[in-house]
Amino acid sequence: MEAKKNILTFAGLKALEDELFDLKVVKRKEVAQKIKEAREQGDLSENAEYDAAKDEQRDIEARIEEIEKILKNVEVVDEDEVDLDTISIGCRVRLYDVDMDEEVEYRIVGSTEADSLNFKISNESPVGSALLGRKVGETIEVETQSGLLMFRILEIQRANI
Repeated sequence: MEAKKNILTFAGLKALEDELFDLKVVKRKEVAQKIKEAREQGDLSENAEYDAAKDEQRDIEARIEEIEKILKNVEVVDEDEVDLDTISIGCRVRLYDVDMDEEVEYRIVGSTEADSLNFKISNESPVGSALLGRKVGETIEVETQSGLLMFRILEIQRANI
């Protein structure tokens, strides 16, 4: 079975690459120094600093492995080439939320990059998947965990605006 493609925008790719660099170059050295200092304190069996540093090292290595796995099977969406006639990954969409009587704006991104607190929704989320392929003027209904939502699509733009 072929591995799932990790869809990212250029900004998402850069953020992951920067995080990987920081983990490998900066954080690894910092935690190695903490482990060295904790070892110098003697008995490791009751050394909380040593245990904490080893836990941090394990977390760093796990995150490095996770990022490398994502990057190994990445597909980058060129936001400058996104078709603005229909909603797709890499675009920003302005919607009218019928129930809340307000406008909302989302960026449609791959699941790796999703961050609802910053209005980046995944193409695999209920709202994101319902929006894909839709056009300005259309109204969609989406069944979510919080109930039925209704949106009218007001505008599709490049995400990097």
